[in-house]
Amino acid sequence: MTLFKEAKKVIAGGVNSPARSFGGVGGDPLFFKSGKGAWIKTEDNQEMIDYVGSWGPLILGHAFPAVIDAIKVAIKDGLSFGAPTKIETKLASKVCEFMPSIERVRMVSTGTEATMSAIRLARGYTKKDIIIKFEGCYHGHSDSLLIKAGSGALTHGVPSSPGIPASLAKHTITLPFNDPESVVNAFKVMKNKIACVIVEPVAGNMNMIKPISGFLETIKDQCQLSGAVLIFDEVMTGFRVAKGGAQSIYGVKPDITTLGKIIGGGLPAAAFGGRKDIMSHLAPEGPVYQAGTLSGNPIAMIAGLVTLESMEVDNFHKSLDLKCETLMKGMSEIAKTFDQPLQVTHLGGMFGFTFNKYGPIKNYNDIIKSDINLFKRFFHGMLSENIYLAPSAFEAGFISSAHTDKEIKLTLEATEKVFTLLKS
Repeated sequence: MTLFKEAKKVIAGGVNSPARSFGGVGGDPLFFKSGKGAWIKTEDNQEMIDYVGSWGPLILGHAFPAVIDAIKVAIKDGLSFGAPTKIETKLASKVCEFMPSIERVRMVSTGTEATMSAIRLARGYTKKDIIIKFEGCYHGHSDSLLIKAGSGALTHGVPSSPGIPASLAKHTITLPFNDPESVVNAFKVMKNKIACVIVEPVAGNMNMIKPISGFLETIKDQCQLSGAVLIFDEVMTGFRVAKGGAQSIYGVKPDITTLGKIIGGGLPAAAFGGRKDIMSHLAPEGPVYQAGTLSGNPIAMIAGLVTLESMEVDNFHKSLDLKCETLMKGMSEIAKTFDQPLQVTHLGGMFGFTFNKYGPIKNYNDIIKSDINLFKRFFHGMLSENIYLAPSAFEAGFISSAHTDKEIKLTLEATEKVFTLLKS
């Protein structure tokens, strides 16, 4: 009996998060037992180069010595207290140092919890109900955010999953990503009813799509004019594309930022933070309630703090960006020799590629034109060459500081082999 069959007997769907199921590529998911640096090992001892990195947190690679050592020391004093510890303050201070837009921060356990809480805070602060999100951006699985677009640009959303009341969906408007005009129009029509706008400054859940010039700036301007709160979902991009996140690259300062993945150093941790006048509305200081038994867990906090401190070396993100550039440029050049419609992009330690001949890719409607069947064949071909990519055509990829020229060279050699097989 396979491990997946065993898992399905006791775990819903056999996995604890749908992205792990290989539903987007076919076949059974791999079960992993260990990782070291840029490499991971399956339960049947297949070793491969990892470009998933636990879906983003492992920017230093698997089992980074300083992180592991810090965890070993910390667990001797206990795993959780449900009370304040000084390590929470240390990590919070480091986050505020890295991202100056964050004046106060609240630790939580997951990215979903961070975005859900940020929206509740924005609604409580503004005393308004309507939120704007963008098609193709994923902000976790809370009810308010699993809303798809209505039939028109300003039609109120409809639930994208059973279990979400239609009455809740009516408070969510979904607009096209990278469409500044639709943002202006939405604010014009809804006037002063909008509580907040939440957006991934670099979309990482419809492959990887960067913002066009003026898109983030328009959102910021409209929020300022109407008194709405601008929320940047940097759960994925925070500390990965740059020390200060995507907001430091594009020069747009949000009112609230949500963080996850890297902030926990591989353990469950997330956060949301922003302007102190907004954050002061959170309980116990203010009336907006939010709580969590394991929020600020000391083991996760030390893992996150050591991870952030380990990134404070010269040219850390520049090095990641150069690695991504080498990988993406190499894959693109190989694809051209085989006449494959591969489009690539990268920023910091994050990259994306898609088999799409209709570029440039600017939004959800563009990315869904990609050749999914070709991606599936490419994914399984690379897997057979010991290269582990995200098992979905709509997920970004990640490089760590542990990836070296050796891993990138092996990956490009594998790419050429797979394209050769795809052509035959």
